[in-house]
Amino acid sequence: MSENEASTTAESEDQAEAAVAEKPEKMTLEVEITDIGPCKKHVRVIVPRADIDEIHKEAVGDLVNEAQVPGFRPGRVPRELAEKRFRKELSAQVREKVLMESLEQLSEEHELDAINEPNLNVEAIEIPEEGDFEYEFDVEVRPEFELPEYTGLTIDKPVRDVNDEDVEEYLEQFLSQYGDLETFDGPAEVGHYLEASLVFKRGGEVLARLSDDIIRLQPTIRFQDAELTECDELLGGVTAGESREVGLTISSEAADVDLRGETIDVEISVKEVKSLKMPELNKEFLQKVGADSEEELRDQVREMLERQVSYDQRQTARRQVLEKITESAHWELPESLVSRQVENALRREILEMQQAGFTTQEIRARENELRQNALTSTRQALKEHFVLDRIAVKEEIETEPMDVDMEITMMAVQQGENPRRLRARLEKSGMIENLRAQIRERKAIDFVLESAEFNEIPSEPDREQDVEAVDFAICKPSESAEESQDDDTQADED
Repeated sequence: MSENEASTTAESEDQAEAAVAEKPEKMTLEVEITDIGPCKKHVRVIVPRADIDEIHKEAVGDLVNEAQVPGFRPGRVPRELAEKRFRKELSAQVREKVLMESLEQLSEEHELDAINEPNLNVEAIEIPEEGDFEYEFDVEVRPEFELPEYTGLTIDKPVRDVNDEDVEEYLEQFLSQYGDLETFDGPAEVGHYLEASLVFKRGGEVLARLSDDIIRLQPTIRFQDAELTECDELLGGVTAGESREVGLTISSEAADVDLRGETIDVEISVKEVKSLKMPELNKEFLQKVGADSEEELRDQVREMLERQVSYDQRQTARRQVLEKITESAHWELPESLVSRQVENALRREILEMQQAGFTTQEIRARENELRQNALTSTRQALKEHFVLDRIAVKEEIETEPMDVDMEITMMAVQQGENPRRLRARLEKSGMIENLRAQIRERKAIDFVLESAEFNEIPSEPDREQDVEAVDFAICKPSESAEESQDDDTQADED
């Protein structure tokens, strides 16, 4: 071996030894993990005194080098003086470092796969001056299940062609979002709008009021937690100044537990009947919706409908894929997790419908339907998420920045909005993370469908044109529900 080669080898060995010396030794932790419920584990950790003393020693050394003490130059403060003078700060620093390093090691050595942060109140923890340090916490984890074979599945694929009649029909729905309401002098019919006030009562007691709202008269009026059906018969022919009283049943998953499934009375006082004047397809309006001509607007509507066909196919495929995958996966989710994820699941569903080009009214009707069955629909949505996430991890599927840019651009075109303004709104509301997760799940579905065999079945548009969605909840959480929610919130904060 030459002198240069020997020198290079010696330097490499020195660097390797230095790297080993710099790498901190692992703690000798004692860890006990037990199941305490669906997707929930209790973790008990014991940190030996020797590890605590080592961290304490390092912390004192750092303090000596950095502390500013009158009469001493930096790095010359006696250790005993530094420990005594900065006792409180030193204790907090050691506590945080012991917890951080032990939790990191716990994560590396034990596959907890936590969904969120553990309910660990760091400020309330104190490390004893003598003996080992013990702490424990509960944490929600991802469900444990085996993925069955998800390639080569047989899937029913709903197919339909978008024709000119579909385009004209949907164009009317699209344009109605930009129409103006005018007073109608006559009895109301389906399609008219009622300016009305609603009073919701149970046994004479007023539960809620909705004042001077504009409601389109449709066979079904859907609130967030109840539905009023046969409205074409109950309210058909009503005139300005007239009142009618009808009954409706509260959803079985409403916020107020005591009202679930109850039939209550609704007094509807009509102030005015209105009709809708559709906008003129002039140059100014076409520019407003991002089209240069009527023909281009119709082309955009056709594209929306085709995206909705893809949406229906994706939703149908998702349901079938998950049904096949979850046949042998019987796992439950904690109610606290499901309750906290209700709004998150709703946002994701709304985003996907916006991407598919559904109208505001269709989206609101779907949102209210989901809210009436919030716990059930959210539980299913979470199961879908966990299954698709497992597939995405296994197949190394990720969301790229370009994927997000393309989705935001398409959504902006559909909503007639500036892409940058839409992105800013999504980021401010936190929905940008929902969008990224949604794209990743869609990619997982697409991966499964790439190897699937399809049975094409004819289908018809499944649009709820006979539903009027009202952005209003009749119920408020009962005291017991509020207390339960407060407990969950406190646990999250702890």
